[in-house]
Amino acid sequence: MSVSVQNLTKIYGDQRAVDNISFEAHPGQILGFLGPNGAGKTTTMKILTCYLSQSAGKASVCGHDVETDSLAVRRQVGYLPEHNPLYKDMYVREYLQFAANANKVPSAKRRIEELVDMTGLGREAHKQIGALSKGYRQRVGLAQAMLHDPKVLILDEPTSGLDPNQLAEIRQLIKQLGKEKTVIFSTHIMQEVQALCDRVIIIDRGRLVADDPIEMLKRRLSGGSSLIVSFDKEVDQQRLNGIQGVTKVENQDSPFTYRLYLEGKADARAEVFHFAVANSLVLLAMRQEDLSVEEVFRALTSKATA
Repeated sequence: MSVSVQNLTKIYGDQRAVDNISFEAHPGQILGFLGPNGAGKTTTMKILTCYLSQSAGKASVCGHDVETDSLAVRRQVGYLPEHNPLYKDMYVREYLQFAANANKVPSAKRRIEELVDMTGLGREAHKQIGALSKGYRQRVGLAQAMLHDPKVLILDEPTSGLDPNQLAEIRQLIKQLGKEKTVIFSTHIMQEVQALCDRVIIIDRGRLVADDPIEMLKRRLSGGSSLIVSFDKEVDQQRLNGIQGVTKVENQDSPFTYRLYLEGKADARAEVFHFAVANSLVLLAMRQEDLSVEEVFRALTSKATA
């Protein structure tokens, strides 16, 4: 394994920012790291990259302990923090050369050109960093994180500020990198999680509440599927909740339209049809949908928030 976290805890005064979490990340895997603001994601990432020390527990990267062997850890990790720290008065290639020198990157000029091309910085590489858009600054930060060809990439909101075209390019790059390296990244864009991640960890108020492959995560709640049904008039939700296999009912934006969450692997379509006939309702539409990662995320984190 590339990253191992065991009973990791970080305490600030009376607050447990990270509360006894454990997980592993492996090469060739993209791990999505999710949680509400203040959940402890960035704190965990800073511990893994040796910017912070833990209060308790252990963490290691490529077999090196983050507390006792931090220099070896830093050689194996590329880190793009949420607030990308760049020297804005430096030119793009100048900054990357500076970072390459600090990391003692061999054949630095060739490596810089590889990354300028890989991250799509070519058209902007002649500019000062301060003159770049936020999206291109993110690309500079990503290039810097990959300069020394690390085995582990830790990316905190790596696609923040990118336009749709840039998003597609950087997602493709992350996906390609994930075939060879261990990639851990946090994001608030749930479509990104579904498109990129092999596995998802969700933490809430410092505690780990989910650690599953992406498809299994969507099945954790109500079997992972639901029915969207539309009738010709309003229906009492309590009556809909009485349909066999239905565990929860939600109103949708369209009039007289409801989402029925299903239990286990239940297929409630026949029961919904019989319900409509028995109650003199016209069933205008019915379609089955998998739960999205966003819905699972809200469900797993809403109880503590409430």
